Amino acid sequence: MVAINPFRAIRPIPELAGKVASLPYDVLNRQEAKEKVAGNPYSFLHIDKAEIDLADTLSPYDEKIYEKARENLDTMIEDGIFVTEQGVCLYIYQLSVGGTFQTGIVGCTSNEEYRKGIIKQHERTREGKLQDRVRHIDVCNAHTGPILLVYRTRKEIVDLAREWKVNHLPIYDFCADDGVIHTVWRVDHQEVILRFQGLFKEISSLYIADGHHRAAAAVKVGLNRRKEKVNTIGHEYFLSVLFPHEELSILDYNRVVTELGGLSTEVFLSKVKKIFSVEERDVGYQPRNEHSFGMYLDGRWYRLGIEIDKGDIVDQLDVSVLQNYLLAPILGIEDPTVDQRISFVGGIRGLGELERLVDSGDFAVAFSLYPTTMEELLQVADEG
Repeated sequence: MVAINPFRAIRPIPELAGKVASLPYDVLNRQEAKEKVAGNPYSFLHIDKAEIDLADTLSPYDEKIYEKARENLDTMIEDGIFVTEQGVCLYIYQLSVGGTFQTGIVGCTSNEEYRKGIIKQHERTREGKLQDRVRHIDVCNAHTGPILLVYRTRKEIVDLAREWKVNHLPIYDFCADDGVIHTVWRVDHQEVILRFQGLFKEISSLYIADGHHRAAAAVKVGLNRRKEKVNTIGHEYFLSVLFPHEELSILDYNRVVTELGGLSTEVFLSKVKKIFSVEERDVGYQPRNEHSFGMYLDGRWYRLGIEIDKGDIVDQLDVSVLQNYLLAPILGIEDPTVDQRISFVGGIRGLGELERLVDSGDFAVAFSLYPTTMEELLQVADEG
């Protein structure tokens, strides 16, 4: 049984929503975020990535950054950029691009259900990123980013959301710089809220698709506040948006590594050839099937292929295959969650970003991966 709760949102006024809306804090580095907000004092990045308003010499985890985030949030509320909803509501949030639509329900989900495993995870968290979000939530006293959750598609929920959209005007409807159209409807009728809640009660599990660090941080803050018995309003819940799994697909999540573990390019490549089939390519290689990988090394692209025995679902994932057959045995990266030599690049940035990072000299090699499927994600989470 899944609980979804309405809440009193603090949200931008409609005429500024398009300027407030921003990419997530963790898909842009500091310089990229600064360039993105140039000339736009309304961008939510001033709250979610407040280091852009402070000296570049500050550590991204400096306490001044969290205090600046809280100051920016308070200022935007005081200046009327944000307003507080008069009553508790749910929201319907639709993203559309190129004729593809994704529609989620925005509400608050339960810390307790996260702790009990009803809200399921599929990846581990990194301590530094976790503590960053803990401080951000704690100092801002706000959940500033929703957790992207998935439920196995239930037609009745999809139909109820569609019915509401058809019969009500949206409170937001704008096209972002990247061409994605964002449309939001407020669900403020108690009867319909109860219908949504009743339908979600018939669902056995939710799955974190994105936001493992934000979810873990929200739960941690909630536990601390319960223990301290201070400022406890809303501490048992966190902000989420729940999508049916059939409307979502996963982009590739690629890897870049700073150095070759003391190996020369020639020795590294010879070691790779002992495990993988290696084929040089004239242009960037984006894998089209599982167990194949692109590798960008010393200005050249290669296609890597490997055949492995069927086994555990996690071992079959290409992220695991790359880790178990190359990153660990050849480069010595035993734990990618803590090893500072490896970084992760969202597929939305394209192969050009991998080339740029390696060509800059900051990284020695990049790998492009075939994306994990949504069904694989659900199976991994179900199997713990």
